[in-house]
Amino acid sequence: MKTIYKKLLFLFLLLPFTVLAQNTVNGIVLDKSGQPIPGVNINVQGAPGGASTDFDGKFQLSNVKNGDKILVSYIGYKTSTINYSGQKTLNVVLEEDSNELKEVVVQVGYGTVKKKDATGSVSQISAKEFNKGINVTPESLISGRISGVNVTGGGAPGAKADIRIRGGSSLNASNEPLIVLDGLPLSNATPSGATSILSTIDPNDIESFTVLKDASAAAIYGSRAANGVIVITTKKGTKGGIKVNFSSQVGINTVANTVDVMSADQYRSFVNENGTAAQQALLGNANTNWQDEIFHTSLTTNNNISVSGALFDKLPVRLSVGNVDNAGILRNTDFERTTTSLSLNPVLFDNHLKIDISGNLSFGKNRFQDEGAIIGSAIGFDPTQPVYDANSRYGGYFEWLEPNGNLPLLPARNPVARLNQDERRATSTRKWGNIRLDYKLHFFEDLRVVAEAGIDRFDSSGYTEVSTLSALGYQPNAFSSGNWVNFGNYSSYTDARQNKNLNTYLNYVKDLGKFKIDATAGYNYQLFERVGYSSGETRQPTPNEDVATDPDINLQSYFGRLNLGYDSRYLLTLNYRRDGTSRFSEDNRWGNFAGGAFAWNVSEEAFLKDNETLSTLKLRVGYGTTGQQDISAQYDYLRRVTLGTINSQYIFGNTIYSTARPEGYNENIKWEELAEMNVGIDYGFFNDRITGSINYFDKKSTDLLADIAVPDGANLRNQGFFNIGSVRTKGVEFSIASDIVKNDNLTWNVAFNTTYIDQKISELGITVPGFQGYLAGDNIAGGNGNKVQINSVGFTPNSFFVYEQLYDANKRPIAGAYVDRNGDGKIDAGDRYRYHKPAPDYTFGLFSTLNYKKFDFTMNWRASLGNYIFDNVSSNLGYSDAGLRRQTDLSNVSSDYYNTGFKFEDNGTQRYLSNYFVKDASFIKLDNVTVGYTLDKALLKAASLRFTAGVQNVLILTKYDGLDPEKFNGIDNNVYPRARTFLFGVNANF
Repeated sequence: MKTIYKKLLFLFLLLPFTVLAQNTVNGIVLDKSGQPIPGVNINVQGAPGGASTDFDGKFQLSNVKNGDKILVSYIGYKTSTINYSGQKTLNVVLEEDSNELKEVVVQVGYGTVKKKDATGSVSQISAKEFNKGINVTPESLISGRISGVNVTGGGAPGAKADIRIRGGSSLNASNEPLIVLDGLPLSNATPSGATSILSTIDPNDIESFTVLKDASAAAIYGSRAANGVIVITTKKGTKGGIKVNFSSQVGINTVANTVDVMSADQYRSFVNENGTAAQQALLGNANTNWQDEIFHTSLTTNNNISVSGALFDKLPVRLSVGNVDNAGILRNTDFERTTTSLSLNPVLFDNHLKIDISGNLSFGKNRFQDEGAIIGSAIGFDPTQPVYDANSRYGGYFEWLEPNGNLPLLPARNPVARLNQDERRATSTRKWGNIRLDYKLHFFEDLRVVAEAGIDRFDSSGYTEVSTLSALGYQPNAFSSGNWVNFGNYSSYTDARQNKNLNTYLNYVKDLGKFKIDATAGYNYQLFERVGYSSGETRQPTPNEDVATDPDINLQSYFGRLNLGYDSRYLLTLNYRRDGTSRFSEDNRWGNFAGGAFAWNVSEEAFLKDNETLSTLKLRVGYGTTGQQDISAQYDYLRRVTLGTINSQYIFGNTIYSTARPEGYNENIKWEELAEMNVGIDYGFFNDRITGSINYFDKKSTDLLADIAVPDGANLRNQGFFNIGSVRTKGVEFSIASDIVKNDNLTWNVAFNTTYIDQKISELGITVPGFQGYLAGDNIAGGNGNKVQINSVGFTPNSFFVYEQLYDANKRPIAGAYVDRNGDGKIDAGDRYRYHKPAPDYTFGLFSTLNYKKFDFTMNWRASLGNYIFDNVSSNLGYSDAGLRRQTDLSNVSSDYYNTGFKFEDNGTQRYLSNYFVKDASFIKLDNVTVGYTLDKALLKAASLRFTAGVQNVLILTKYDGLDPEKFNGIDNNVYPRARTFLFGVNANF
């Protein structure tokens, strides 16, 4: 008993020393600039538990003994190991890990993943890699930069760019990708007067674009992801002190090219040789270049100031204000945008609750013109006539008149008069924002609860006013015995659209030794509303007001994702989404979309690990399904009755009644579905000095939603949306980037990508013998209602559908001579055939940045191969009678007349559709060259300054002799030219 008592006493006396040996350490973690890093993990090697730094970078770690190893780790930084030997405080400075920084964290829909752990085809481009120059709208930041992503911009101020990921997937439903802005999926619809859904966003506020290209990656977005997904992340507040950035750019926009038509002297010779005496008498004495009259040199200014940092050392915040004023090279066109954005990103409750709040406000002013009509008039107006006529009662502008002084119906109006007497303006206000709450449960830290709520409200108003002096305002008046009376014209409208979004989901992450589980499950609700539209017209002989409404569209979804990883070597991703849309009936409303992908990080295997020659090698394979329901017919499955217009009223007694008529419908309309397989390789050499990827994809769209003609008697309409067939798209993507030179004074980085796409229609539903396909595309100028594109089985969508031109021994087209392809002895519609297509076979992008000490030089090239264009300017104006149609007025002729000698009697309709006008539009473009010089804080203590100068739309190498070979729909007709811009800028960081 006495022995036991002595042992207990000894243990009791030893206990305080044991407790003292278990120390508590306080410390702070900083980066190399001295800024604190919140959220850093602090652990004792081999021991459970641990600590993390607060917002000030401070931590407290308990139960530390002499000889323990303390591990300090954070994403993007090298792990620091500290041998503990009784220190009371620790000051830790973490060094950035260049390998970790290259291994970017990418957005994958309702979550993020390290790029090395991504299993699908995902590409990301961040702010430092964006295209340089004046970027008025965000789309231009990534043009030519990502394989498989084709961006085709327009020339008009603030014009929408058409984006296609892997060639699109549909015939008549939307081919636009889903765009997710800071967690808020955007609608593709815009109110009247707005140019695009992205035109209200200041490119200076964007941090990165992430593109989910294949279905296995995009399936988490289900019904709206058939054309890929673009996730846009804006810049957020940063830790540390307040930082101010100011940037200012000025661009001088010049006319790079105009349509080649006859000069005044050439036209006089042409009329004197080919015209009648009456037509020769109409020739004027002026020498007017009408394109020079409507185009001019203009200025673009782009200014942005942003403030970011931490308020009260606790609250990360960023405030940005920007303004861009983009005057078009077509006179009296302009796009102006003023934006304000605010983001708050607090972290509360010991890093358990992360809050991201973003709010944005944008004001827009647009000044438009009837661009197609004005440019078309300038191309075709008689160059021997003057702009002004002192005796004209139409505001002093020359106009063609009948002998009695009245305006004739058929001739084009003076294009300069149209510019100055037709005012079209619109203003818009857009308010959008998103709040995201990310809570890591205190009692179960492996589980996060995330809730997001966002709203996007887009209001616009505008008007069109035609001067009472304008020839456009004159109309035949039945109440004045057929005389022309000028009522002028004024019409206005207001429009508003709203998009509400709610996401709630759970995310569970657990490391089980070498196994890692990352599971997500949630619910999404989205409502698209047109909350108001009205239009009215005044100063008309019969005022008419109309109210148009669009029904609300509701999407509801359940989604889930499971990521499984083993030892960073074997990675599996499974996605599922169940979507419901109000566009379809209850029988067809719900669609199920799923995807799966597997990746093998070969470079993590023992035989390749730490191999500096082949530093990265990952093999990927994926398969998934996505959907499509974005069509213009919102509720096509419903039986509807509509009231007639004022033109279909009738009088019974003393009462006026409106008529009612049933509308056509398709009660069986349903989801368009896409299934896609992707096989890919991600690679890196020489410690990732060279990196890139290769992807092969094969996708098939079925139950295509197409707007097609309906046989007589089969429906109450002659055209509508039906599910009719399938399209198959196969392709290969390749990208490579390299730091060719990298030392203290000189760095040279080159990035190159290329894409090959082969797209064919494989089915068009039930057809009859002799059926050639559904005519597609817009009507071309010339003739009446002519279409020159077709969708046919076995051919690329929107292939050109033309007659085969015959040529003489000198390779000059023979007027009116075409191949009798069906051998029936006559030339008619049965002889038309499919000939080339607008879509390219190959696209290329090249981006190069060279930095030498304080100088930098950047350029980016794009190329397109295998794309063709229909030269509608020449087909409509490239024949003699285009300028000699009537005895009372004259029109100019395209210079292509000198190549053909075509006349009107050469079977006009067939001439409009000759394959002679389908021309090779392959091109190489130098989009941008920029030179910069930086004055750093070593010279100016208060700020670093960077000065830039450059040129955009520098040059085009192409065989196409028209205005521009890059035309999205493949038809060159009265296009607004892309300006060549000389730019100067300064950027200051305080």
